[in-house]
Amino acid sequence: MGRTLTVKGIGKISVKPDYTVVSISLKVLNKVYDDAMEKAGIQIEALREALCAIGFEKQDLKTTGFNVHSRYNNERDKNGNYKNVFAGFECIHQLKLEFDFDMKKLALVLSALSTSSTEPEISIKFTVKDKSAVCEELLRNAVCTAEQKAKLLASASGVTLGDIASIDYNWDELDFISPTRYEASNDCFALKASARSIDIEPDDISVSDSVTIIWEIK
Repeated sequence: MGRTLTVKGIGKISVKPDYTVVSISLKVLNKVYDDAMEKAGIQIEALREALCAIGFEKQDLKTTGFNVHSRYNNERDKNGNYKNVFAGFECIHQLKLEFDFDMKKLALVLSALSTSSTEPEISIKFTVKDKSAVCEELLRNAVCTAEQKAKLLASASGVTLGDIASIDYNWDELDFISPTRYEASNDCFALKASARSIDIEPDDISVSDSVTIIWEIK
């Protein structure tokens, strides 16, 4: 390969969130393993019933993680020495519910969760539904930026660009999460869910991507 010109192009884009992801964690602690598993099953069914009552399908609630382990507490005995005391079998069921961004629908979901007798821990994030379309636009933007820089550098240097010799791209997954967080402590959860929904406008999602292109110089 003869003379070359290497340019890194960075594409940037800002998109409006149009999708909501509600992460839910259900926990059960019981000293009898079978009882812990049974209660965990009752909890998930109660949660599904509550969500189906407001228009969701059973399969809309997806499991993202399921873990059962023995839990021990560090307690002090009568002599002042600490020892591990078996607390029970802890079952943690992690789930997610996704739907198009709609604050009224989110309020219904929160109300359903708070009245389902499951005492869930929740986390809410706002993202974009069609991530592939955003990725494609980012790549076009990055390539266009690289080409503009290459032409400018070639012109300023008095040379002519030839064919593209190589393109280097990092295929790391991008994070499409709005910086806006919708949170409340567990003791305020039921109060928040029963209140009138607040018209929140999540902040735009800003993402960037890069590509490195090598041109031959004529």
